[in-house]
Amino acid sequence: MHESPAPCPGGHASLSWDDVRFFVAVARGGSLSGAARQLRVEHSTVARRVGALESHIGVRLFDRLPRSWTLTPEGEALLVPAERMEQEVLAFARAAAANTASQGTVRVSAPPAFASHFIVPLWTANAHRWTGIELDIVGELRSANLQRRDADIAIRFMRPTEPGLAARKLGELAFRLFAAPAWLARPQADWRFLGYSDPPGNVPHQQLLADIAGARPFVLRSNDLAALHNACRGGLGLAMLPDFMARGDAALVEVPGEGRPVMREVWSVVHPDVRRSPRVRAVADALAEMVGDSAGRLR
Repeated sequence: MHESPAPCPGGHASLSWDDVRFFVAVARGGSLSGAARQLRVEHSTVARRVGALESHIGVRLFDRLPRSWTLTPEGEALLVPAERMEQEVLAFARAAAANTASQGTVRVSAPPAFASHFIVPLWTANAHRWTGIELDIVGELRSANLQRRDADIAIRFMRPTEPGLAARKLGELAFRLFAAPAWLARPQADWRFLGYSDPPGNVPHQQLLADIAGARPFVLRSNDLAALHNACRGGLGLAMLPDFMARGDAALVEVPGEGRPVMREVWSVVHPDVRRSPRVRAVADALAEMVGDSAGRLR
């Protein structure tokens, strides 16, 4: 049985949130590796910071098991106030961001292909209009947690459902079935398809692709639209691709058919606290303007 660490002389007056956040991350992830991925640090850093917190407060927070770290009863009792502390710190950070100057960094989370093939070229062509702003673009498939400031602005292909966020519809994006021209000369029974790694779920263009393919095989799946695009233009199979990637590609032709194009809404989402920041507001307005001006590339 482990002994509880001896409390640090001087009590808890100098308790650091930076140590508490490591405790919260391990409690949520259930392991050092999960917390390390979330916090983007080494395993040893997580173990050291949690150990420092335990020594400081004189309480053993976790049972160290070979494959997981399990909360002790004392750790369970402290998790709720730690999460309240987290919410207060995040609220402070959002308020601080909202009151900063018009210059500085703005982090935008967006689907990877949309970020690299659409946002970056347009921002590059117009960046001179927003001098002093450093754009930090994070290409990711997951929905960034704006409450925890994973990003200042999130671009999504569906209307957000989380309460308390400010959302603006930027436009609509078309997905169509594309193929290298040689496929159209082959019998449809011989067609092969390129699909998405995840099940279709409630994603309209994935559902349609599955319906079109029917019993015919998929020869490649990926969660990366750029990979599907390159495989499609290389002649590997037919793929459902967004217009901004494929419509102007001379190596591809649209495959006609009913139910196409499939339209997806493009939304910009910010936390209301962060929206008051002049630089965040400037980038959000710029994204809305760029999408609006480039509607012809999207559908």
